[in-house]
Amino acid sequence: MTDKTMSADQAVARLESGMTLGIGGWGARRKPMALVRALLRSEVTDLTVVSYGGPDVGLLAAAGRIRKLVTAFVTLDSIPLEPHYRAARESGAIELTEVDEAMFMWGLHAAANRLPFLPVRAGLGSDVLRADPGLRTVTSPYADPSTGVREEFVAMPALRLDAALVHMNRADRLGNGQYLGPDPYFDDLFCEAADAAYVSCERIVDTADLVKEAAPQTLLLKRSSVTGVVETPNGAHFTSCAPDYGRDEAFQKLYASTGHAEFAERFLSGDEHAYQRAVEAWQKEGTP
Repeated sequence: MTDKTMSADQAVARLESGMTLGIGGWGARRKPMALVRALLRSEVTDLTVVSYGGPDVGLLAAAGRIRKLVTAFVTLDSIPLEPHYRAARESGAIELTEVDEAMFMWGLHAAANRLPFLPVRAGLGSDVLRADPGLRTVTSPYADPSTGVREEFVAMPALRLDAALVHMNRADRLGNGQYLGPDPYFDDLFCEAADAAYVSCERIVDTADLVKEAAPQTLLLKRSSVTGVVETPNGAHFTSCAPDYGRDEAFQKLYASTGHAEFAERFLSGDEHAYQRAVEAWQKEGTP
């Protein structure tokens, strides 16, 4: 067993341009924003990003780091459509593969199990197949015993990832990760579908402490699927990380209404400590 702790910049230093990068969380909930900000400080670009998208996608798209996006949606939750993603998409700056939410999940399942695809009912009868002519259907080799019919399915291809970034409430130094909020958001699948997985967390604790105040079922990530662990208090800001903190709605509104260059100059021009200081200064201004 190995101590896998590292800094956010050390984790991002292992990423390369052209990679397929999975980013966990869901919309504006428990996104690994400190790792995304570290990625923006790097020179990594030309990424294929796989994400149930939120401001992670918006920031990377606005900075010109995404070549292709694979997603089921890109939202800020209380703001239905992520505005910086929308601008990038409308300008044709990124290539898009859009699938049903369940298709996305089963694509991660296929990758996690090292399968080329999995058959799913999701997507049948929808415009998903029209929008992506590369998708295929398969016919079950087994007939339904009551009807004799062999059912047709969408063959959802595996969403194999070169690397994944996720955020947890707690983790130990070995890579075991714990969520304490209402939903795991498929972060375990992102890690298992990836060749390397980097986990940021609100706090690193001893392994025994992971189950002192929460049920064993909250241990979402296994150390065998985690490459590095980064302690980043407030590291999901401005998305939520329940129960540690909720979404910073006021700051999210600022982000959504501000041009990327202006936002980056004010909040992303330094390291993570500088970001946190800039946010605190903005909050002290009492800006609505």
